[in-house]
Amino acid sequence: QGQLVESGGGLVQAGDSLRLSCSTSGRTFRSYTMGWFRQAPGKERDFVAAISSSGTTYYSDSVKGRFTISRDNAENTVYLQMNTLKPEDTAVYFCAARSGGIGAAQERYVYWGQGTQVTVSS
Repeated sequence: QGQLVESGGGLVQAGDSLRLSCSTSGRTFRSYTMGWFRQAPGKERDFVAAISSSGTTYYSDSVKGRFTISRDNAENTVYLQMNTLKPEDTAVYFCAARSGGIGAAQERYVYWGQGTQVTVSS
């Protein structure tokens, strides 16, 4: 059974940067597409970014050019580098994993972490 654990969240000011990490364990996720999602207060959970097993990346329009997803298979870790943060980026950020190709559909992701809070003050 696979496990995902997010870390790196916190309180920052607008314009700052944060790097989130997603550590995986319990099984190998090297062949899985890994994704990041976020849920703001009172809103539905939305897709942020994904990276395939081969390194192909895919971003939501709202973060394209500011966020970068990457993976280190040797360390069993996925990262989300977030630059030029905005108050609207405030949310709980979740790491997730799916088998097969890259995509944004949440229902295709079968493993989920518990989330890490990111708060961006103006």
